[in-house]
Amino acid sequence: MHFDQFGLSEPILRAVGAEGYTTPTPIQAKAIPPVMEGRDLVGIAQTGTGKTAAFALPILHRLAQGQPRNPRQIRCLVLAPTRELAAQVGDSFRTYGNGQQLRSTVIFGGVGQNPQVQALRTGVDICVACPGRLLDLIQQGHCRLDHVSILVLDEADRMLDMGFMPDIKRIVQRVPQQRQTLLFSATMPREIRELASSMLRDPVEVSVAPVSSAAETVAQSVYHVPKSLKQSLLNQLLQGPGVERAIVFTRTKHGADKVVRKLAQVGIRGEAIHGNKSQNQRIRALDAFKKGQIRVLVASDIAARGLDVDGITHVVNFDIPNEPETYVHRIGRTGRAGATGTAWSLCDGEERAYLKDIERIMKRQVPVAPLPTDLPPAPPDLPNEFRPQRGGGGSGFGRRPHGHAPERPQDPHRSGHGQPGRRNGGRGFGGGGGGGGGRGRSGPPSRSSSW
Repeated sequence: MHFDQFGLSEPILRAVGAEGYTTPTPIQAKAIPPVMEGRDLVGIAQTGTGKTAAFALPILHRLAQGQPRNPRQIRCLVLAPTRELAAQVGDSFRTYGNGQQLRSTVIFGGVGQNPQVQALRTGVDICVACPGRLLDLIQQGHCRLDHVSILVLDEADRMLDMGFMPDIKRIVQRVPQQRQTLLFSATMPREIRELASSMLRDPVEVSVAPVSSAAETVAQSVYHVPKSLKQSLLNQLLQGPGVERAIVFTRTKHGADKVVRKLAQVGIRGEAIHGNKSQNQRIRALDAFKKGQIRVLVASDIAARGLDVDGITHVVNFDIPNEPETYVHRIGRTGRAGATGTAWSLCDGEERAYLKDIERIMKRQVPVAPLPTDLPPAPPDLPNEFRPQRGGGGSGFGRRPHGHAPERPQDPHRSGHGQPGRRNGGRGFGGGGGGGGGRGRSGPPSRSSSW
Protein backbone atom coordinates (compact mmCIF):
# COMPACT_ATOMS: atom_id res chain seq x y z
CA MET A 1 0.00 0.00 0.00
CA HIS A 2 1.10 3.55 -0.75
CA PHE A 3 -0.08 6.89 0.53
CA ASP A 4 -1.71 7.79 -2.76
CA GLN A 5 -4.18 4.94 -2.21
CA PHE A 6 -5.81 6.67 0.77
CA GLY A 7 -7.40 9.46 -1.25
CA LEU A 8 -5.36 12.13 0.51
CA SER A 9 -5.24 15.51 -1.19
CA GLU A 10 -2.43 16.33 -3.57
CA PRO A 11 -0.78 18.95 -1.29
CA ILE A 12 -0.55 16.38 1.51
CA LEU A 13 0.92 13.75 -0.79
CA ARG A 14 3.50 16.26 -2.01
CA ALA A 15 4.43 17.15 1.56
CA VAL A 16 4.78 13.48 2.53
CA GLY A 17 6.80 12.79 -0.59
CA ALA A 18 9.06 15.74 0.11
CA GLU A 19 10.04 14.00 3.33
CA GLY A 20 10.95 10.87 1.40
CA TYR A 21 8.07 8.61 2.42
CA THR A 22 5.82 6.51 0.21
CA THR A 23 4.77 3.50 2.29
CA PRO A 24 2.62 3.88 5.44
CA THR A 25 3.50 2.17 8.68
CA PRO A 26 1.03 -0.43 10.03
CA ILE A 27 -0.76 1.99 12.38
CA GLN A 28 -1.12 4.49 9.54
CA ALA A 29 -2.47 1.84 7.16
CA LYS A 30 -5.07 0.81 9.74
CA ALA A 31 -6.05 4.22 11.13
CA ILE A 32 -6.07 6.60 8.17
CA PRO A 33 -9.06 5.08 6.29
CA PRO A 34 -11.57 5.21 9.20
CA VAL A 35 -10.38 8.67 10.25
CA MET A 36 -10.87 9.83 6.66
CA GLU A 37 -14.45 8.53 6.89
CA GLY A 38 -15.10 10.55 10.06
CA ARG A 39 -15.25 7.55 12.40
CA ASP A 40 -14.24 7.71 16.05
CA LEU A 41 -11.12 5.67 16.67
CA VAL A 42 -9.03 4.10 19.43
CA GLY A 43 -5.45 3.52 18.35
CA ILE A 44 -3.18 1.33 20.45
CA ALA A 45 0.40 1.79 19.35
CA GLN A 46 3.78 2.33 20.88
CA THR A 47 5.73 5.49 20.31
CA GLY A 48 7.82 5.39 17.16
CA THR A 49 5.19 3.53 15.11
CA GLY A 50 3.98 6.57 13.20
CA LYS A 51 0.80 7.27 15.14
CA THR A 52 1.05 11.07 14.89
CA ALA A 53 0.86 10.87 11.12
CA ALA A 54 -1.95 8.34 11.48
CA PHE A 55 -4.20 11.15 12.69
CA ALA A 56 -2.46 14.28 11.33
CA LEU A 57 -2.68 13.34 7.66
CA PRO A 58 -6.42 12.50 7.52
CA ILE A 59 -7.28 15.46 9.77
CA LEU A 60 -5.46 17.84 7.46
CA HIS A 61 -7.34 16.35 4.52
CA ARG A 62 -10.74 16.63 6.19
CA LEU A 63 -10.20 20.19 7.39
CA ALA A 64 -9.02 21.33 3.97
CA GLN A 65 -12.05 19.73 2.30
CA GLY A 66 -14.62 21.17 4.69
CA GLN A 67 -15.54 24.83 4.88
CA PRO A 68 -15.55 26.27 8.41
CA ARG A 69 -18.78 27.80 9.59
CA ASN A 70 -16.77 30.54 11.28
CA PRO A 71 -13.37 31.26 9.74
CA ARG A 72 -10.39 30.92 12.07
CA GLN A 73 -12.23 29.19 14.86
CA ILE A 74 -10.54 26.13 16.35
CA ARG A 75 -11.86 23.13 14.44
CA CYS A 76 -9.38 20.51 15.60
CA LEU A 77 -8.07 20.22 19.17
CA VAL A 78 -5.22 17.85 20.01
CA LEU A 79 -4.44 17.30 23.70
CA ALA A 80 -0.94 16.11 24.62
CA PRO A 81 0.66 15.42 28.01
CA THR A 82 3.89 17.41 27.67
CA ARG A 83 4.99 20.66 26.12
CA GLU A 84 7.64 18.93 24.04
CA LEU A 85 5.22 16.39 22.61
CA ALA A 86 2.75 19.18 21.87
CA ALA A 87 5.42 21.14 20.01
CA GLN A 88 6.40 18.03 18.10
CA VAL A 89 2.81 17.29 17.02
CA GLY A 90 2.33 20.92 16.03
CA ASP A 91 5.44 20.69 13.89
CA SER A 92 3.97 17.68 12.09
CA PHE A 93 0.77 19.55 11.30
CA ARG A 94 2.73 22.51 9.92
CA THR A 95 5.02 20.34 7.83
CA TYR A 96 2.35 18.15 6.29
CA GLY A 97 -0.13 20.99 5.99
CA ASN A 98 2.31 22.96 3.88
CA GLY A 99 0.58 24.32 0.81
CA GLN A 100 -2.85 24.40 2.42
CA GLN A 101 -4.65 27.39 3.89
CA LEU A 102 -4.74 26.01 7.40
CA ARG A 103 -3.33 27.67 10.49
CA SER A 104 -2.18 25.92 13.64
CA THR A 105 -0.74 26.85 17.00
CA VAL A 106 0.69 25.11 20.05
CA ILE A 107 -0.38 25.93 23.61
CA PHE A 108 1.70 24.92 26.63
CA GLY A 109 2.99 26.30 29.91
CA GLY A 110 6.46 27.22 31.05
CA VAL A 111 6.64 30.14 28.62
CA GLY A 112 4.88 33.48 28.34
CA GLN A 113 1.29 33.24 27.19
CA ASN A 114 1.12 36.45 25.12
CA PRO A 115 2.30 34.93 21.80
CA GLN A 116 -0.20 32.09 22.29
CA VAL A 117 -3.01 34.53 23.03
CA GLN A 118 -2.11 36.53 19.93
CA ALA A 119 -2.18 33.40 17.77
CA LEU A 120 -5.65 32.54 19.07
CA ARG A 121 -6.86 36.08 18.38
CA THR A 122 -5.55 35.91 14.83
CA GLY A 123 -7.41 32.65 14.41
CA VAL A 124 -6.32 29.03 14.01
CA ASP A 125 -7.85 25.88 12.56
CA ILE A 126 -5.75 23.43 14.59
CA CYS A 127 -4.76 23.82 18.23
CA VAL A 128 -2.33 21.40 19.87
CA ALA A 129 -2.36 21.96 23.62
CA CYS A 130 -1.38 20.75 27.04
CA PRO A 131 -4.45 20.64 29.31
CA GLY A 132 -3.27 22.99 32.07
CA ARG A 133 -2.35 26.03 29.98
CA LEU A 134 -5.36 25.51 27.72
CA LEU A 135 -7.70 25.68 30.71
CA ASP A 136 -5.93 28.81 31.90
CA LEU A 137 -6.57 30.54 28.58
CA ILE A 138 -10.18 29.33 28.48
CA GLN A 139 -10.81 30.69 31.95
CA GLN A 140 -9.24 34.02 30.95
CA GLY A 141 -11.57 34.23 27.98
CA HIS A 142 -8.85 33.88 25.34
CA CYS A 143 -9.96 30.53 23.92
CA ARG A 144 -13.27 29.00 22.83
CA LEU A 145 -13.87 25.39 21.84
CA ASP A 146 -17.47 25.54 20.66
CA HIS A 147 -16.53 25.01 16.98
CA VAL A 148 -14.27 21.99 17.50
CA SER A 149 -15.30 19.15 15.21
CA ILE A 150 -12.29 16.86 15.75
CA LEU A 151 -10.85 16.05 19.18
CA VAL A 152 -7.65 14.02 19.59
CA LEU A 153 -6.21 12.64 22.84
CA ASP A 154 -2.59 11.73 22.20
CA GLU A 155 -0.64 9.61 24.71
CA ALA A 156 -3.81 9.16 26.74
CA ASP A 157 -2.24 6.71 29.18
CA ARG A 158 0.54 9.17 29.97
CA MET A 159 -2.00 11.91 30.62
CA LEU A 160 -3.69 9.51 33.01
CA ASP A 161 -0.39 8.85 34.78
CA MET A 162 0.27 12.56 35.10
CA GLY A 163 -3.09 13.31 36.67
CA PHE A 164 -4.65 15.19 33.76
CA MET A 165 -7.93 13.29 33.62
CA PRO A 166 -9.97 15.87 35.61
CA ASP A 167 -8.74 18.66 33.32
CA ILE A 168 -9.43 16.60 30.22
CA LYS A 169 -13.00 16.00 31.34
CA ARG A 170 -13.45 19.71 31.95
CA ILE A 171 -12.13 20.49 28.48
CA VAL A 172 -14.32 17.85 26.83
CA GLN A 173 -17.38 19.44 28.41
CA ARG A 174 -16.64 22.58 26.40
CA VAL A 175 -16.35 20.72 23.10
CA PRO A 176 -19.52 20.07 21.03
CA GLN A 177 -20.94 16.58 21.47
CA GLN A 178 -21.27 16.22 17.71
CA ARG A 179 -17.63 15.67 16.89
CA GLN A 180 -15.11 13.08 15.77
CA THR A 181 -12.97 11.80 18.65
CA LEU A 182 -9.65 9.98 18.30
CA LEU A 183 -7.78 8.43 21.23
CA PHE A 184 -4.24 7.14 20.90
CA SER A 185 -2.37 5.34 23.65
CA ALA A 186 0.68 3.12 24.00
CA THR A 187 -1.08 1.02 26.64
CA MET A 188 -4.74 0.45 27.43
CA PRO A 189 -5.32 0.26 31.19
CA ARG A 190 -8.82 -0.01 32.58
CA GLU A 191 -9.16 3.72 33.21
CA ILE A 192 -8.40 4.53 29.57
CA ARG A 193 -10.93 1.94 28.42
CA GLU A 194 -13.54 3.61 30.60
CA LEU A 195 -12.61 7.04 29.26
CA ALA A 196 -12.90 5.83 25.68
CA SER A 197 -16.31 4.30 26.38
CA SER A 198 -17.57 7.59 27.80
CA MET A 199 -16.19 9.84 25.05
CA LEU A 200 -16.27 7.90 21.79
CA ARG A 201 -19.22 6.74 19.69
CA ASP A 202 -18.94 3.27 18.15
CA PRO A 203 -15.18 3.61 17.72
CA VAL A 204 -13.00 1.61 15.40
CA GLU A 205 -10.17 0.03 17.38
CA VAL A 206 -6.82 -0.52 15.72
CA SER A 207 -3.71 -1.97 17.28
CA VAL A 208 -0.26 -2.72 15.95
CA ALA A 209 1.39 -4.23 19.02
CA PRO A 210 0.26 -6.20 22.03
CA VAL A 211 -0.41 -4.03 25.05
CA SER A 212 2.80 -3.32 26.99
CA SER A 213 4.99 -5.25 24.58
CA ALA A 214 8.51 -4.21 23.70
CA ALA A 215 9.54 -3.61 20.11
CA GLU A 216 11.11 -6.67 18.50
CA THR A 217 13.78 -4.47 16.91
CA VAL A 218 15.33 -3.78 20.32
CA ALA A 219 17.96 -6.23 21.60
CA GLN A 220 17.47 -6.31 25.36
CA SER A 221 19.84 -7.51 28.05
CA VAL A 222 20.20 -7.08 31.80
CA TYR A 223 23.30 -6.92 33.97
CA HIS A 224 22.92 -8.06 37.57
CA VAL A 225 25.28 -5.62 39.20
CA PRO A 226 25.77 -4.27 42.74
CA LYS A 227 24.61 -0.70 43.10
CA SER A 228 28.15 0.38 43.96
CA LEU A 229 29.41 -0.79 40.56
CA LYS A 230 26.61 0.56 38.37
CA GLN A 231 28.47 3.71 37.42
CA SER A 232 31.65 1.83 36.51
CA LEU A 233 29.64 -0.56 34.34
CA LEU A 234 27.86 2.34 32.66
CA ASN A 235 31.18 4.04 31.92
CA GLN A 236 32.51 0.86 30.34
CA LEU A 237 29.40 0.22 28.27
CA LEU A 238 29.28 3.76 26.89
CA GLN A 239 32.95 3.57 25.90
CA GLY A 240 32.30 0.42 23.89
CA PRO A 241 32.05 0.22 20.10
CA GLY A 242 28.85 1.17 18.31
CA VAL A 243 27.48 3.51 20.98
CA GLU A 244 26.77 6.47 18.73
CA ARG A 245 23.79 8.09 20.48
CA ALA A 246 22.60 6.86 23.87
CA ILE A 247 19.96 7.79 26.41
CA VAL A 248 20.50 6.84 30.04
CA PHE A 249 17.39 6.75 32.23
CA THR A 250 17.46 7.32 35.97
CA ARG A 251 14.66 7.25 38.49
CA THR A 252 15.39 10.65 40.03
CA LYS A 253 16.51 14.14 39.07
CA HIS A 254 19.36 13.92 41.56
CA GLY A 255 20.41 10.61 40.03
CA ALA A 256 20.48 12.07 36.51
CA ASP A 257 22.74 14.94 37.58
CA LYS A 258 25.03 12.58 39.46
CA VAL A 259 25.40 10.26 36.47
CA VAL A 260 26.36 13.22 34.26
CA ARG A 261 29.02 14.31 36.74
CA LYS A 262 30.45 10.79 36.98
CA LEU A 263 30.57 10.43 33.20
CA ALA A 264 32.44 13.73 32.93
CA GLN A 265 35.09 12.39 35.29
CA VAL A 266 35.97 9.68 32.75
CA GLY A 267 35.80 11.99 29.76
CA ILE A 268 32.27 11.24 28.53
CA ARG A 269 30.26 14.38 27.84
CA GLY A 270 26.59 14.21 28.67
CA GLU A 271 23.65 16.43 29.46
CA ALA A 272 20.80 15.90 31.89
CA ILE A 273 17.12 16.54 31.21
CA HIS A 274 14.61 16.59 34.05
CA GLY A 275 12.01 18.71 35.78
CA ASN A 276 14.49 20.98 37.56
CA LYS A 277 15.89 22.17 34.24
CA SER A 278 14.36 25.23 32.62
CA GLN A 279 12.74 25.00 29.22
CA ASN A 280 15.72 26.72 27.58
CA GLN A 281 18.16 24.38 29.30
CA ARG A 282 16.28 21.35 28.05
CA ILE A 283 16.08 22.75 24.52
CA ARG A 284 19.83 23.41 24.46
CA ALA A 285 20.62 19.96 25.84
CA LEU A 286 18.43 18.22 23.29
CA ASP A 287 19.80 20.36 20.47
CA ALA A 288 23.35 19.41 21.42
CA PHE A 289 22.30 15.75 21.47
CA LYS A 290 20.71 15.98 18.03
CA LYS A 291 23.72 17.73 16.51
CA GLY A 292 26.13 15.16 17.88
CA GLN A 293 27.90 17.64 20.15
CA ILE A 294 27.19 15.14 22.92
CA ARG A 295 26.37 11.49 22.46
CA VAL A 296 24.82 10.79 25.86
CA LEU A 297 21.60 12.24 27.24
CA VAL A 298 20.61 11.39 30.82
CA ALA A 299 16.90 11.66 31.60
CA SER A 300 14.72 11.10 34.63
CA ASP A 301 11.57 8.99 34.50
CA ILE A 302 9.31 11.96 33.88
CA ALA A 303 11.07 12.49 30.54
CA ALA A 304 10.93 8.86 29.43
CA ARG A 305 7.77 8.94 27.34
CA GLY A 306 8.28 12.20 25.56
CA LEU A 307 11.85 11.88 24.34
CA ASP A 308 11.63 11.40 20.62
CA VAL A 309 14.84 11.62 18.58
CA ASP A 310 15.85 9.66 15.50
CA GLY A 311 18.99 7.59 15.38
CA ILE A 312 19.26 6.56 19.05
CA THR A 313 21.40 3.42 19.07
CA HIS A 314 21.33 2.57 22.78
CA VAL A 315 19.09 2.97 25.80
CA VAL A 316 20.44 2.29 29.29
CA ASN A 317 18.22 1.76 32.30
CA PHE A 318 20.62 2.90 35.00
CA ASP A 319 17.78 2.33 37.44
CA ILE A 320 15.11 -0.31 36.83
CA PRO A 321 11.72 1.45 36.77
CA ASN A 322 9.14 0.33 39.31
CA GLU A 323 6.40 0.39 36.67
CA PRO A 324 6.73 -2.15 33.85
CA GLU A 325 5.06 0.16 31.33
CA THR A 326 7.76 2.76 31.96
CA TYR A 327 10.37 0.20 30.92
CA VAL A 328 8.55 -0.35 27.64
CA HIS A 329 8.33 3.39 27.01
CA ARG A 330 12.00 3.88 27.82
CA ILE A 331 13.42 1.25 25.50
CA GLY A 332 11.01 2.42 22.80
CA ARG A 333 13.38 5.35 22.21
CA THR A 334 15.60 3.03 20.15
CA GLY A 335 14.93 0.44 17.46
CA ARG A 336 12.41 2.71 15.75
CA ALA A 337 11.05 2.73 12.22
CA GLY A 338 12.56 -0.62 11.36
CA ALA A 339 16.01 0.22 12.67
CA THR A 340 17.64 -1.97 15.31
CA GLY A 341 18.62 -0.80 18.77
CA THR A 342 20.08 -2.00 22.03
CA ALA A 343 18.68 -1.68 25.56
CA TRP A 344 20.84 -2.43 28.58
CA SER A 345 19.42 -2.59 32.09
CA LEU A 346 21.55 -2.37 35.23
CA CYS A 347 19.74 -4.28 37.98
CA ASP A 348 20.88 -4.39 41.58
CA GLY A 349 19.56 -6.75 44.22
CA GLU A 350 16.81 -4.41 45.42
CA GLU A 351 15.46 -4.04 41.86
CA ARG A 352 15.01 -7.69 40.96
CA ALA A 353 11.33 -7.61 41.88
CA TYR A 354 10.86 -4.75 39.39
CA LEU A 355 12.61 -6.82 36.71
CA LYS A 356 10.30 -9.76 37.37
CA ASP A 357 7.27 -7.48 36.95
CA ILE A 358 8.69 -6.26 33.63
CA GLU A 359 9.26 -9.79 32.39
CA ARG A 360 5.78 -10.78 33.49
CA ILE A 361 4.05 -8.02 31.56
CA MET A 362 6.21 -8.61 28.46
CA LYS A 363 5.71 -12.38 28.78
CA ARG A 364 9.39 -12.94 28.12
CA GLN A 365 12.63 -13.01 30.06
CA VAL A 366 15.27 -10.37 29.50
CA PRO A 367 18.54 -12.14 28.61
CA VAL A 368 21.20 -11.86 31.32
CA ALA A 369 24.54 -10.46 30.16
CA PRO A 370 27.76 -11.50 31.94
CA LEU A 371 29.15 -8.87 34.26
CA PRO A 372 32.70 -7.75 33.37
CA THR A 373 35.19 -8.88 35.96
CA ASP A 374 37.46 -5.83 35.69
CA LEU A 375 35.08 -3.12 36.87
CA PRO A 376 36.88 -0.52 38.99
CA PRO A 377 35.03 1.21 41.80
CA ALA A 378 33.46 4.49 40.72
CA PRO A 379 35.44 7.61 41.68
CA PRO A 380 34.01 9.51 44.65
CA ASP A 381 31.63 12.34 43.90
CA LEU A 382 33.04 15.85 44.18
CA PRO A 383 31.93 17.92 47.15
CA ASN A 384 29.58 20.77 46.30
CA GLU A 385 32.25 23.43 46.64
CA PHE A 386 34.46 21.73 44.04
CA ARG A 387 31.79 21.12 41.44
CA PRO A 388 31.91 23.31 38.35
CA GLN A 389 29.09 25.85 38.39
CA ARG A 390 27.62 26.94 35.16
CA GLY A 391 24.36 28.15 33.82
CA GLY A 392 22.50 27.49 30.63
CA GLY A 393 21.78 24.06 29.30
CA GLY A 394 24.83 22.67 31.06
CA SER A 395 25.69 19.04 31.41
CA GLY A 396 24.21 18.66 34.82
CA PHE A 397 26.98 20.56 36.60
CA GLY A 398 25.93 22.96 39.26
CA ARG A 399 24.21 22.88 42.58
CA ARG A 400 22.83 19.48 43.49
CA PRO A 401 19.03 19.37 43.68
CA HIS A 402 17.89 18.70 47.20
CA GLY A 403 16.51 15.31 48.06
CA HIS A 404 16.58 11.88 46.48
CA ALA A 405 12.88 11.34 45.91
CA PRO A 406 11.66 10.35 42.45
CA GLU A 407 10.85 13.27 40.24
CA ARG A 408 7.42 14.63 41.00
CA PRO A 409 5.07 16.58 38.78
CA GLN A 410 5.65 20.31 39.05
CA ASP A 411 4.54 23.54 37.44
CA PRO A 412 1.86 21.99 35.25
CA HIS A 413 1.56 24.03 32.08
CA ARG A 414 0.10 26.85 34.13
CA SER A 415 0.99 30.39 33.37
CA GLY A 416 1.70 31.21 37.02
CA HIS A 417 4.96 32.61 38.30
CA GLY A 418 7.00 29.47 38.74
CA GLN A 419 4.97 28.25 41.68
CA PRO A 420 4.68 24.49 42.14
CA GLY A 421 1.59 23.03 40.55
CA ARG A 422 -0.52 19.99 41.24
CA ARG A 423 0.58 17.92 38.26
CA ASN A 424 3.46 17.72 35.90
CA GLY A 425 2.37 19.91 33.04
CA GLY A 426 5.01 18.77 30.68
CA ARG A 427 8.14 18.30 32.64
CA GLY A 428 8.71 15.36 30.35
CA PHE A 429 10.74 15.87 27.25
CA GLY A 430 9.30 15.05 23.90
CA GLY A 431 11.48 16.92 21.50
CA GLY A 432 11.13 16.53 17.79
CA GLY A 433 13.28 16.69 14.82
CA GLY A 434 16.82 16.16 14.37
CA GLY A 435 19.84 14.14 13.94
CA GLY A 436 20.05 10.66 12.67
CA GLY A 437 17.37 8.69 11.08
CA GLY A 438 17.75 8.99 7.37
CA ARG A 439 15.35 8.26 4.59
CA GLY A 440 15.88 4.52 4.31
CA ARG A 441 12.94 3.52 6.44
CA SER A 442 9.54 2.33 5.32
CA GLY A 443 6.82 4.85 5.82
CA PRO A 444 6.89 8.05 7.84
CA PRO A 445 7.00 6.86 11.42
CA SER A 446 8.27 10.25 12.36
CA ARG A 447 8.87 13.51 10.69
CA SER A 448 12.13 14.23 12.41
CA SER A 449 10.81 11.92 15.11
CA SER A 450 7.50 13.72 15.39
CA TRP A 451 5.07 11.28 13.84
